[in-house]
Amino acid sequence: MAALQELQMDLLPSDPLLHILSFLDFRDLIHCSYVSRRLNELSKHNPLWKSHCSKHWLLTDVERLQSGGSWFCLFKQYYRDLGRYIQYYAVLKRSWEQLKSFLLQRCPRMIASLKEGATEVELNDIEAQIGCRLPDDYRCSYRIHNGQKLVIPGLMGSMSLSNHYRSEVLLDVETAAGGFQQRKGMRRCLPLTFCFHTGLSQYMALQPAEGRRMYESFYPCPDQTAQDPSAIDMFITGSCFLEWFTTYVQNVVTGEFPIIRDQIYRYVHDNSCVMTTDDITVSVSTSFLPELSSVHPPHFFFTYRIRIEMSSSASPEAACQLDSRYWKITTSDGNVEEVQGPGVVGEFPVMTPGKVHEYASCTTFSTPSEYMEGHYTFHRLANKEEVFHVAIPRFHMICPPFREPLVRTKPSTNHTSRFDDHDDDGEYCDGDGDDFGDLRGINMAALEGAWCPRHI
Repeated sequence: MAALQELQMDLLPSDPLLHILSFLDFRDLIHCSYVSRRLNELSKHNPLWKSHCSKHWLLTDVERLQSGGSWFCLFKQYYRDLGRYIQYYAVLKRSWEQLKSFLLQRCPRMIASLKEGATEVELNDIEAQIGCRLPDDYRCSYRIHNGQKLVIPGLMGSMSLSNHYRSEVLLDVETAAGGFQQRKGMRRCLPLTFCFHTGLSQYMALQPAEGRRMYESFYPCPDQTAQDPSAIDMFITGSCFLEWFTTYVQNVVTGEFPIIRDQIYRYVHDNSCVMTTDDITVSVSTSFLPELSSVHPPHFFFTYRIRIEMSSSASPEAACQLDSRYWKITTSDGNVEEVQGPGVVGEFPVMTPGKVHEYASCTTFSTPSEYMEGHYTFHRLANKEEVFHVAIPRFHMICPPFREPLVRTKPSTNHTSRFDDHDDDGEYCDGDGDDFGDLRGINMAALEGAWCPRHI
């Protein structure tokens, strides 16, 4: 019996070999090119690299034609420039493109505020300036867009009440470096956002110091009961830059956040928070305001937005007017409070077929989570004696996870509330001045006049 001839890969036809190579990632494909002359030639097959260019760099046929080279050459070109970010680039680039496409349709003013990407040299210079390494996902995003010009509205969302307004700008890396923190309680923290009106910033921890985890994002919250002003609690907003940014973008482009007056409002809507009574539907969305909240003392500030809509198919005789509201509020420690009063935020809206009425209100709690439910009382316009209730669905208000510093000083027995520490201009004075380059994490001047009656 003749000995079986040893199978030699170089003798295989090209088609099955190319099919095998198509399952390899780009690193293994490069390794194969060193095996033999035949595999070296096949590993540069254009369709193989087209899929890698599409997967890793999101490149299209148009961009390949504009480059004038092969897909293999185009991949090498991008890899030389952005290779260190290959695990992040496609995800972040796609998020940026989705966000820009959305903004172009819904918030066109923001498009002009986006800055061109930073260079590797510029990012390296920033690292040298602050003496700290920037995470690669952050660097990758800033290679695509170097944040936003310092204008309003801010890319990272807005919020407004009758006497309070917040809009967070996504800081460019140069401005962020100017606000890099080395003070006790905030060491090695880089600001990601900034609001001109409140002084509020979200920060990213560049090193695991003072109870923070490396690269997590957070809102700092001074402990107002501690003697040491460096006792900083934190409301955590993300575990890393990639998660922080892409989660926000996903909420924007999927319509989770409403667009109001050409701005992104960070109200969160739970699909279960909708209830219909006869022809009237009530839905609720909520938002936590870190700039008006504190962990010590426990004071958690929420705003909620309610939409009341009468079906367009309702009969004209169904027209009605809201008379009063009733709330049942349950906190996470089991306490229950009932509140009722006339109208909603001083209004008595008339509902007719197809009519929509929206309003925002706010409330504060000493527990980090609670829920509200209740009803509105209406009367028919055609018969004021006909009074009925419209149910308000139960909606939960939950603050972000928060963490205390590793070492907490004992509370002062002669503590004076920092809410009252402001100068004659209404600007908060902390003894360190109000230098824009400092980008303090929270400006307590935002609290002046901002407290609203409970359960409006």
